[in-house]
Amino acid sequence: MGKSGKVLKTIVAASLSVSVFAACSSKSEEKPSDSPAAGAASSSAAGTTGPKKEISISIFDRGAVPTEEGSYESNRWTKWINDNAPATAKWIPVPRNEAQTKLNTLIASGSAPDLIWEYDRSYIAQLANQGAIQPIDSYIEKYSTTFKNYLKQHPELKSYLTFDGKMYAVASARGVESIANHGMWIRQDWLDKLNLKAPTTVEELIDVARKFRDGDPDGNGRKDTVPIALHGNSNGIIRALFSTNENQWYLEGGKLQFGRTLDRYTDSLAFQKQLFDEGLIDKEYITDKNFQRSGQFLKTGQSGIYFASYNIEPDFRELKKNVPTAKMVALEPVSSKYGKNGLYQETPPLIFTAFNSKMKEDKIEAAIKFLDWVLDKGWEPLKFGEKNVHYKLVDNVPQTIDAEKLKKEVGYAGEYAILSQYSLQPSWFPVMAASDEISQEYAKMRANSLEVAMKNKYRRDIAYSPSMAEVTQLIATFAPLATQIEAKVITGGTSMTPQAGMDEIRKEWKRLGGENVDKLVNEWYQKNKDQLK
Repeated sequence: MGKSGKVLKTIVAASLSVSVFAACSSKSEEKPSDSPAAGAASSSAAGTTGPKKEISISIFDRGAVPTEEGSYESNRWTKWINDNAPATAKWIPVPRNEAQTKLNTLIASGSAPDLIWEYDRSYIAQLANQGAIQPIDSYIEKYSTTFKNYLKQHPELKSYLTFDGKMYAVASARGVESIANHGMWIRQDWLDKLNLKAPTTVEELIDVARKFRDGDPDGNGRKDTVPIALHGNSNGIIRALFSTNENQWYLEGGKLQFGRTLDRYTDSLAFQKQLFDEGLIDKEYITDKNFQRSGQFLKTGQSGIYFASYNIEPDFRELKKNVPTAKMVALEPVSSKYGKNGLYQETPPLIFTAFNSKMKEDKIEAAIKFLDWVLDKGWEPLKFGEKNVHYKLVDNVPQTIDAEKLKKEVGYAGEYAILSQYSLQPSWFPVMAASDEISQEYAKMRANSLEVAMKNKYRRDIAYSPSMAEVTQLIATFAPLATQIEAKVITGGTSMTPQAGMDEIRKEWKRLGGENVDKLVNEWYQKNKDQLK
């Protein structure tokens, strides 16, 4: 549904808890329902008889479930799912920042969940290469209705789900609000106070940050400004400014080269080192694993530039509590000597859900029917909540009634919808948001930040990375070694220059078998380049 009219139809259908798939397929709509208790088909309506099968499913633990709501394993939405879905779901939380490590441990011990999902296609490829997950082509053909038809409507997904000619995962397509990911922000009130313009180049960004550091923009008379606050997306933002990414492959002179070994990557390290050496970022950021300390600088009004996501609502609300006059605006990515690159944008699949290789056919059948139910209609209340409790319809768009109530009772529920047909347009944010002043201010900011995030095309030379075992294993071994070298470059003063650090990184790549992997990757590219465009 690329056109706004079709997408609006999807949102209206979702608001009414009507089967979006039915709407898209021009089939008769089912009777709308208004509450989670009645919002989805019963197990019998979903085509099952007798006791429901139990399937276990991984879920990212982001620490977002309020205590009074329960836990990731048990809350109002897990109960609603089990009351309405054709199978009973047992959710297995894994810490978001350690998800792959935790899942690997579960797999090694033989206790991994039936369904394993991740945003990272390379990780799914790794599991396929290890034999930890199984091909599902024949099972989708045999047992699925909704997803099978959905895949016909979204053929762009098929190549991402396919490894060595077989389909190993299911996924739904991202909406634009999910394709956009990273975002840069700046305090407009600080720019105005110091009579500065928004930076448009890397050099101007550094100059503005210096003036934020030295100009006392918060007016407290103390030199306590940390100009740039960091976030989990910060490294990706810094790399993108130099048209590289540490985990992507790039076409250079007709051959694929790994992003972390490029000359451009050296320049990104030099920029990051300069930020550190000049006190433009927090000196303790290396040990600030979850960026909680850095985030506090933004929230308390000590930082004026934020390398984060295009959607920073919780941070913005905290900032406004502490500094009511603060005004933040989205900052378009600045250009470097390599030109202007867009900030990181996701590929079309939302998440990859794979099937444990130990699953038997009866469990697989139950899982596929569960996924069909989620994609058909189960996702809707998980996204919007309950009509007239969490949202109401305004101009056929679901508008939040109470932002705090929605955040508390529904905010954590979205990822249970491991398949979804949700999509929207930036202009809908103000309509969907609660009517209070802060919610409306942020909704307009978010609409603009989404447009800014999508304004410049992000460089991605091939659609997806190669998934051969030799490649994924080398990168997994190489990444922590490269990270250690990079940390020494950035924080080590004169002990290691960016170029010396890059020489060490390339040496490690070669030592671990990088030359052979480069050869394999380019052979793979020549065989598959027509479908990688």
